[in-house]
Amino acid sequence: MVQQSRIRRLVAPTGIGALVAGLTMMGGVPAQAAPVTTTFTTTCQVTPSAVAGPVTEAQQASAIIDAPDSVDAGEEFEIAFQAGAVGFPGSASGASINNVSRIKLDIEIPENAEYLGAEIVPNTSVGLSGTAPSVIRINDDGREDPNGPYLRLSGDNKTIGNGPSSSDSSEGGIRVNATGKNIDGSTNPDGYTYFQLPQVKVLLKAGESGTVDLKLRSSGGAGNFNDDKNFLTFLPKATLIITAWAPTRCSPRDSANGPLNSGAGPLAAVQIIEADKETTTTISGPDAAKTDAPVTLTANIDPAASGGTVQFSDWGTPIGDPVEVVDGSASIEHVFDSEGDHAITAVFSGSDGFIGSTSAPKTVNVSSNDVETSIAVVSPDKAYVGQDVNLSAQITPAVQGGTVEFVVGGQTLTAEVGTDGAAIAPYTFDETGTHRVIARYSGTDGFLGSVSPAFPVSVTNAPPEDVLTTTTLDPVGEVPSGSPVTLVATVDPANANGKVQFKLGNAPLGAPVDVVNGVATLPTTFLNAGTYSVTAEFVASDGFVDSASEPQELVVPEPPPGPLGSLEGLFGS
Repeated sequence: MVQQSRIRRLVAPTGIGALVAGLTMMGGVPAQAAPVTTTFTTTCQVTPSAVAGPVTEAQQASAIIDAPDSVDAGEEFEIAFQAGAVGFPGSASGASINNVSRIKLDIEIPENAEYLGAEIVPNTSVGLSGTAPSVIRINDDGREDPNGPYLRLSGDNKTIGNGPSSSDSSEGGIRVNATGKNIDGSTNPDGYTYFQLPQVKVLLKAGESGTVDLKLRSSGGAGNFNDDKNFLTFLPKATLIITAWAPTRCSPRDSANGPLNSGAGPLAAVQIIEADKETTTTISGPDAAKTDAPVTLTANIDPAASGGTVQFSDWGTPIGDPVEVVDGSASIEHVFDSEGDHAITAVFSGSDGFIGSTSAPKTVNVSSNDVETSIAVVSPDKAYVGQDVNLSAQITPAVQGGTVEFVVGGQTLTAEVGTDGAAIAPYTFDETGTHRVIARYSGTDGFLGSVSPAFPVSVTNAPPEDVLTTTTLDPVGEVPSGSPVTLVATVDPANANGKVQFKLGNAPLGAPVDVVNGVATLPTTFLNAGTYSVTAEFVASDGFVDSASEPQELVVPEPPPGPLGSLEGLFGS
């Protein structure tokens, strides 16, 4: 015989209210792979239609959940739920208990999972009559809804409230007649009747990450005391001289005025094991190099993996030993000993949670002579008098080192060259007309200087009815490879309408971002080690004038060396 819970008698003459004095749900579920029993206090309010006023009772309750400890992302699985066996007396304070009907029990459909269906497990209920139990998906109003957030165990959705077929003064739905029998069919010497609601199996498909938590319905109105939306409600019927009805509403709390307790939390939690992520490996480094001069080659893994190794190769021939990956990057210092084009590839081995990948070849042109360069002014092609703009140039091949001098309007501006070969200098034109900008690259070790052709910039007055703006970019500073960072640009005045285009050197960072209350933000990550310039360009809507921020320096440090350290540090250069 399954373990049963008796409903104690009340000394005070509360009539039919004694029915729920010992509402305890225990046992009743066949042991399966990994059942989890959760015990908590349930507080119910019984509101008889005659004999006495409302009665509040708090008793221990429990439920048993059978669910896997963990599932793979995207895996289909089942959670089995069953409330414990419940008993009620044959009489209370002189009134005969005829039956209990309109029983309903609601649970929340778990988050982090796709709901695929639910079913009643046959032959798992005891002592039920009336309408056969069924499980349906409902909305907050208790109506059947294919997109509702709750599941309801009931008899044709006949309830005391929160449903389309509700009544607190007539039988309906799931009914349990008073028989004085135990669940095994034997006669109970105290006249109690015991019944068992059926087990419900819920079929789910796991999401990508997190946990899948099964909970009783306790959100929104269901979390209030004595509410028709409470997870458990039912309707006792008793007779003394007249028929009395006692609609009952139960919620997981220690007292009528207390907060929700642990019964409103997860009854069981299924951990989702994330699927291994596909990765992309790319190589950053110089496009050209000089023989016998060391260069740094960096492999970047996206998304940023930790663990595993990268093997660099030159035309398929390994370059040194595999290098450990730290925060999505692995670097090696290499000296080319022959001229010509070298096709460099990087093979990521993969690591826990990440699938290995191979980069596309990166061609490095190696020469014994200093490498020739070219330089071009790439922006801006138009500007307004008095509005901030950025003069920008690009060195080819991209090489860090040296400076660029911008010559415009009789002035000379100097900017450092970043790792991406970009040099940026802020400038403000003070008169209209076509202005020509020339950029001169100083050159650096192994790379020759160069001069750009004259670049025309058309400068006009902003429309007088438009509002001038200024744009500033918060300092960026040092950001480790693969670490999340949020770029923040502020546009003045704060009511300016438009978008901000963030840039890394001369390359756009994503799509333009809306300005909200004078602020535009862009969460991003940077993978390639080096030093760069980050800018923000405000692209104004009608009524406002474009503007650009001064460049902010971004430094992405080189990843630390592998476990053997640097051989150069041991034996010299």
